[in-house]
Amino acid sequence: MGMMDSIAAKVAQGATVEFRPRGASMVPLIRSRQLVTVAPVDPARIAVGDIVLARVAGKMYLHLVSALDLARSRVQISNNRGRASGWTSHTRVYGICVAVEGTPRPGVAAKVRDPVPRT
Repeated sequence: MGMMDSIAAKVAQGATVEFRPRGASMVPLIRSRQLVTVAPVDPARIAVGDIVLARVAGKMYLHLVSALDLARSRVQISNNRGRASGWTSHTRVYGICVAVEGTPRPGVAAKVRDPVPRT
C-alpha cells in the first residue's frame, strides 16, 4: 500500500490528515510538497472546483472535481492543467482538501462529513 492509499484509509475512517503531496499537476493550487489538510467528505455535497482525494482506475489522486454526474452518483477527476483522470463513484471519494499551507479552501467547511463515531 502506498502513501496515498494509507492516507485515504485514515480519512475513510474519519480522520483529518495533513501531508505533503509531490508533483506539479495541481500548480498553482497546490505546489509540490506544500502541506495540505484533507478531511472526510460527504460526496453528495462536493462541487466542480473542489479538490478531493479519490481513487480513479486503481490510482489515488488529490485532484479537482471537473464534472458531476448526480444521476449516477459519480464525479470526474482532473488535474489543474485540464487533463481528466477519469470518472469515479461517490464511494471512492474519500476526502476533501480543506486547507493548503494552513490557508482554508473557500466553501468546503459545509462539505466535511461528520466523524465516524468510535465504538
